[in-house]
Amino acid sequence: MSESAAPVEVRGLVKRYGELTAVAGVDLTVEPGDVYGYLGPNGAGKTTSLRMMLGLIRPTAGQVRLFGRDPQVTVRALEGVAGFVEAPRFYPYLSGLENLRMMAAFDGGDSRDRIPSALDVVDLADRAKDRVGGYSHGMRQRLGIAAALLRNPRLMLLDEPTTGLDPGGMRDMRELVRRLAGEGITVVLSSHLLSEVDELCNRVAIVLKGSMVYEGHLDELRRTAGAGYRLRTTDNAIAERVCRAQPGVENMRTSGAEIHFSADEGTVGELSVALVESGAAILALAPEHATLEELFFRLTEGEENGDRAPVALERTA
Repeated sequence: MSESAAPVEVRGLVKRYGELTAVAGVDLTVEPGDVYGYLGPNGAGKTTSLRMMLGLIRPTAGQVRLFGRDPQVTVRALEGVAGFVEAPRFYPYLSGLENLRMMAAFDGGDSRDRIPSALDVVDLADRAKDRVGGYSHGMRQRLGIAAALLRNPRLMLLDEPTTGLDPGGMRDMRELVRRLAGEGITVVLSSHLLSEVDELCNRVAIVLKGSMVYEGHLDELRRTAGAGYRLRTTDNAIAERVCRAQPGVENMRTSGAEIHFSADEGTVGELSVALVESGAAILALAPEHATLEELFFRLTEGEENGDRAPVALERTA
């Protein structure tokens, strides 16, 4: 394992099943310490990509490197790597503790010694001796992360870890991901939930129909969208006319008692003077950031026949 190599480096990744192309040329790089969101609607190829990253299926084309190693060439590429694809599976008639002991025996080394701390991290120590068949879906998801922690991972890949959870379970899982990242574990998190990626991730890959439409920092994605502002005045009718006449003011729209527009800082300063001179006193003028939802649809509009591509992304959880 190379200490200097990126935890995940994917280039030209393709997976075809007959005439169906599930993944169509994915390129991404996950840096140490990232909480990396792999975002796309259901059916976008996220799970297939993760399976190839973990060496579970062979790519049709392209390559994957985990800390510089190819999981198709050597099982040693998975050293320091853990996680689960879709949902973790356990023996339901055994307790959580017994399931973890079996997995630790398979991994060998000092994995068994990590069981108590892993159970503490996922808040299952009090239920460790209960049969997994009696666990809720959220508890099984957390047990899956405990099993991954037995490997003392530097990189964790989680496929839709909050799917099927109630709001409380989602909150707990997100807090757990934050805790893992706080301990220095690089996390790759696939999700179709916009709010989840926006809340947890510092970098993101957005995929649609198996193809990448964006890869990079969320902050940079927001910057490329341009600065947005919201404005409220004593006379919005006058303010709208001033905004339309002001060079550099773009994308103006009204919503209730507010006017929204995009412009650079210099233009905003000139607009402020023009508004005062017009008699429309400024009650509120503040910057606003584009939501991930807005950015996603800006990137994916027109991807299919000139129309917005159909998606199944969710805003909130």
